[in-house]
Amino acid sequence: MQLTKTNFIQYLHCPESLWLLKNKEEDYPKGEFSLFLEKLIKEGYEVESYAQKLFPNGNKLPSFTTPKQTELSLSDNNSHYFQPSFETQKGAYAVIDILERKGDGSWHIYEVKSSNSIKTDKKHNHIKDACFQKYVMTECGYTVSQVSIVHLNKDYVKQGTIEPTELLEIVDVTDDVNTIYSSTVNDINAALNLIKKDIDLTQCSCLEKTRSNHCDACQYFNPQVENHSIYEINRISAKKIEKLRELGALQIEDVPDNFDLNEKQQLQVLSNKRKEPIINKNEIHQTLNKLKFPLHFIDYETYPTAVPKLDGMSPHEHLTFQVSIHTLLSDSTLKHDEYLSDNLELPENLLKLMKDTTGETGTFISWYAPFETSRNKEMMKLFPEYESYLQYVNDNMFDLETVFHTLYVDYRFLGRTSIKNVLPILVPNLSYKDLNIQNGTMALDTWGRTILNPEEFEDLEKVRKDLLKYCELDTLGMVKIYEYLIALN
Repeated sequence: MQLTKTNFIQYLHCPESLWLLKNKEEDYPKGEFSLFLEKLIKEGYEVESYAQKLFPNGNKLPSFTTPKQTELSLSDNNSHYFQPSFETQKGAYAVIDILERKGDGSWHIYEVKSSNSIKTDKKHNHIKDACFQKYVMTECGYTVSQVSIVHLNKDYVKQGTIEPTELLEIVDVTDDVNTIYSSTVNDINAALNLIKKDIDLTQCSCLEKTRSNHCDACQYFNPQVENHSIYEINRISAKKIEKLRELGALQIEDVPDNFDLNEKQQLQVLSNKRKEPIINKNEIHQTLNKLKFPLHFIDYETYPTAVPKLDGMSPHEHLTFQVSIHTLLSDSTLKHDEYLSDNLELPENLLKLMKDTTGETGTFISWYAPFETSRNKEMMKLFPEYESYLQYVNDNMFDLETVFHTLYVDYRFLGRTSIKNVLPILVPNLSYKDLNIQNGTMALDTWGRTILNPEEFEDLEKVRKDLLKYCELDTLGMVKIYEYLIALN
């Protein structure tokens, strides 16, 4: 039974989840393989192809080369190899992105990442990834004397043909790997031992973690965790989850009244116990009445790519390709304007439409304003002639989502305040479920494929209409939520 690097990271996140995947694969709750995930994988391959250009004489081994074939290939005295594979006697299996033979016969591992930096957070730990690769090669009898991570240069700006030496950075992490190597080896051996055990696990350790850190199999292992559990309490810490579990409180309604929570969390608990929303109507009206008409409800759709596609852009920078604007006048007149790019282009035409539509007037309303304001700052750099306009937009931006932090708290939102959670509760006649494009991830992936791989679609015009409908619902939904709040008595 093999243990790959991906398996090992899954083990570190939730050991029981990995055991289930390896021993009862038919029971493992496989999430839908999203087109966006496919996009990320393709981008990883693209970054890797640029990394290989750093070593022009490298030997690219055939796809799915076996460890035995790798062993034969390494005997040719070449200096660099792409995608060699190794497997230990215990079953730890690794494919090395780039492997360099050093003058003294030892080896240098290059781990290629499509990120802008070296990640060491809970979900991504590039140093432990590299540790795993070194362990496998070491167990196979090779001496690994150096380990480096190759990642994208966050300061790179595309201008013409991409030069790999400018696009990428190589960071020596040998010391970092050696520092945690022994403890990581212990974890690898523990993972190898666990997946080979004949046990029947009935609970996973995710019960001790916050909702965002739950594994894919959490519901399988913990069916008692249903809607309105303590894990839905907004931004609750793992320590407080532990304290509540010690008190026997798994559902929000069981949280003691005197339990230490912040204001937002307390309101959420109160709403759940009362089974009704907690609404500060006066404060909502005071907040909304400060907004200056006309009100421009605005939403962007963007397409980030690891390797920039257009001059002037940097790795992972968002290309704003779509905007929807619903403008509400003081006499309740509502008009809608929109733009959807049908080319891979910088958003100059989009900005022209925006400025012509709204001018420097009134208030701009978005949902989670930091996203729109960040895009505006990026577009200011691309188009300095629009700086005054975009600065006005940012200076006069109101984030409608903030109303639902403490002024309108409803247990039916399940601890989330995204428009996808709020709209169906307050305006049930509007639904994303009826759309072919149902979220921002689907929108960016679909648009990207229409531009880069249009042959995948039979009816591009229909797809275009689907994209327009989705973005339009985002801004229309904000209008209807605003009108709902204004009408509160």
